Amino acid sequence: MRMLDEILDFNEKFVSEKKYEEFTTTKFPNKKMVILTCMDTRLVELLPRALNIRNGDVKIVKNAGALIMHPFGSIMRSLLVAVYQLQAEEVAIIGHYDCGMSGMKPDIVIEEMKKRGVSDDMLNTLNYSGIDVKEWLHGFDNVKDSVAHSVEIVKNHPLMPKDVPVHGLVIDPSTGRLDQVIDGYEK
Repeated sequence: MRMLDEILDFNEKFVSEKKYEEFTTTKFPNKKMVILTCMDTRLVELLPRALNIRNGDVKIVKNAGALIMHPFGSIMRSLLVAVYQLQAEEVAIIGHYDCGMSGMKPDIVIEEMKKRGVSDDMLNTLNYSGIDVKEWLHGFDNVKDSVAHSVEIVKNHPLMPKDVPVHGLVIDPSTGRLDQVIDGYEK
């Protein structure tokens, strides 16, 4: 069975048996927080349990590496929407150890792209258009430094209210242990 068919079959049963009722909540986070974290599969259930959060408690934004690459990109927009429209009063950036973005080699990714049909001409066109594909694909060397960098982008963003604490944490994807990088309450 194809994955989409499996998902749709399960979903039909999920809805017909009203299993969604236990997840009923509002769009506003009970704990008044928005979290930016990594899309790593090990964090799907571990992160909420390690932080004692349940459905409806927080807004969670995910991307590769919990990175904010551009101060006016979609990640920053999501954090601002959470604060201005969805009643989030605090922001937490949570990276993790053993992240795939740590030490990621753009050349390896580009070679994989080529194997899947992306041409040198396309890559050259992007580079000539001002997009440094290698830089765009670059991850980070140190997760704590990366988290601190993202915290600084959020904290110093011209549209982020200055009274919003921005915390930086790193989670161990094996144990759920949190290491504090930045305490957002300290000015």
